[in-house]
Amino acid sequence: MGGAVVLGIESSCDETGAGLVRDGRLLGQAVASSMAEHVRFGGVVPEIAARAHVQAMTPVVDRALADAGLSLRDVGAVAVTAGPGLAGALHVGVSAAKALAYALDVPLYGVHHLAGHVAADTLEHGPLPDPCVVLIVSGGHTSLLLVRDLARDRIDHLGDTLDDAAGECFDKVARVLGLPYPGGPAIDLAARGGDPAAVAFPRPLTGGGSGGGGEAAHTYAFSFSGLKTAAARWAERHHATGTPLPLADGAAAIQEAVADVLTRKAVAACRAHGVGTLVVVGGVAANSRVRALAAARCAAAGIALRVPPPSLCTDNGAMIAAVGDLLVRAGEPPAPDPLAVTVDPSAPLERAALHPAPAAAMGRSV
Repeated sequence: MGGAVVLGIESSCDETGAGLVRDGRLLGQAVASSMAEHVRFGGVVPEIAARAHVQAMTPVVDRALADAGLSLRDVGAVAVTAGPGLAGALHVGVSAAKALAYALDVPLYGVHHLAGHVAADTLEHGPLPDPCVVLIVSGGHTSLLLVRDLARDRIDHLGDTLDDAAGECFDKVARVLGLPYPGGPAIDLAARGGDPAAVAFPRPLTGGGSGGGGEAAHTYAFSFSGLKTAAARWAERHHATGTPLPLADGAAAIQEAVADVLTRKAVAACRAHGVGTLVVVGGVAANSRVRALAAARCAAAGIALRVPPPSLCTDNGAMIAAVGDLLVRAGEPPAPDPLAVTVDPSAPLERAALHPAPAAAMGRSV
């Protein structure tokens, strides 16, 4: 029979996602995106995203159930993104999850969006090694994490972005280059055939540290605002002189700079902490150069690399169901009062579950 079927709901930004997972296996999923409605604004408009979630939520859940060949009666627990994300968008997902959990009389788990990205890899490659280093790269987040038991243990932050995230940098540079939103896929496409060494864009915060207790403060931190500015100045110089913008070379050089910084720090973190596995997740993990350079550097360093397929890199309900499934199988408590679960748009990533846990559980750390 197996364990409980967990329904996961994701609505933190512009994708409405639902997925069903049992015992670490993805049973079915569906995603609806409101991206097309945001393109003309060059970014996500929170009110438009929230309204789109309201319209898409029920059809997406129905499609995910149909994909799995299940009905709502088969659902044994519900997990939902409670943060971080856009407040209005999160409220839509949490409200839907509360209604479903209440109607089905099943446990409800409020979970962290970024823990979902980490858990997404388990749907492709199985349980996470304990420990592993995780590089999260997305439109709003860039972090290096030391992860042990994702369901039970506190997550250690080795480094986070100090300003723009990698995906945000791609979005802003794409606009400067005259490429469409979202910028990551557009730059990836434009970079094909370009020379990544054509422009000497900077590699921020790659000076390194002394290691050990004297490690420099920013050894594993990220900063992409200077790279974004350098790309803007480069484009402006071409426009000012009337020379054609070498788009392919510029896109390839920007992509190379981002991939270089991300993978260099990630591999260094694995070495410094004696960890044999690097997991790369999040929307930017779908970038072809990030994947290729991570593979090359991990192979050279003798580090195992795990990257989910592109369909599990971007926001989806399957990853949230995966977190809920891990929590259920670990015996972690659900929300003590499902109807009291609320959203936290700026929730820090400390644990996979966002609702209060018993004091004994809160005392665990790595």
